[in-house]
Amino acid sequence: MPLLVEFVPLSGMARKWSNQNLPGALHFVTGNFLDRVPVFKQQSCCESFVGTLAAQLNEWPSKLIAYVLMPDHTHLIVNPKDGRIREFTGKLKSLSAKAIVKVAPDIKFKLDSEGSHIVWQDSFKAVPLWSAWMIWQKINYIHANPVKARLATSAKHYRWSSFGAFYSAAEQPLKVDREWWWADDSEKLSKAMKELGWRTYHKRN
Repeated sequence: MPLLVEFVPLSGMARKWSNQNLPGALHFVTGNFLDRVPVFKQQSCCESFVGTLAAQLNEWPSKLIAYVLMPDHTHLIVNPKDGRIREFTGKLKSLSAKAIVKVAPDIKFKLDSEGSHIVWQDSFKAVPLWSAWMIWQKINYIHANPVKARLATSAKHYRWSSFGAFYSAAEQPLKVDREWWWADDSEKLSKAMKELGWRTYHKRN
């Protein structure tokens, strides 16, 4: 694992860092279904999304660290090698929407002006994670989410999360990466953050 780097903004130059393409960072991604429709209450929709995500991970060099599918939203922690989290998430939402519509004809999704189904909210949130505290806080949050929502009595009993894959190396419903980082992530992150007007003040293992 490379050095984890903490950053502080240069005076007067801080910029919004959510939804930024930041090579070298892990990204905590949240996607909500339009009108919070509980799409993932249907097993076929969960399977369709997981299959779409697995296919994209094979085609787009990325590391998947953790995930959970909740009835009306999803959370992922992912590290695309090229750092293009906006494009990665956009493609995932587009492809998974088409796949979900095919397997869930009973869900009456809204249509746009061109007659296409609107499955996801247009917006998404991707928060970059680069410190150990931030990363573990989000991993624990993801795995605890179904328990807090009373969908399961224990995280290990909830099928549609990475808990089993993360702690037991299970590959169902989708395996996760044991190595979270690419070899040059520290250098990529430092460069990207400086370009955003931030500077490093501390490095630690």
